[in-house]
Amino acid sequence: MADKDWLTVEEVGKELRVGAPTVRLWLREGRLAGYPFGGKVGWRIQRADLDQFLKELRRPARAAS
Repeated sequence: MADKDWLTVEEVGKELRVGAPTVRLWLREGRLAGYPFGGKVGWRIQRADLDQFLKELRRPARAAS
């Protein structure tokens, strides 16, 4: 697996122009898929998971029936 396929919380935050605490919140809530590693490593997010997260954000909200 190539390093470029994995992103840190900080890299995701920079790309989306949000703070690292916001990215961590999305991870804890399960809105963004990620993999927690212990110690100083922290969370890692696969590029494909970030792409899926962004795709879901772009979906228009459905009108309530």
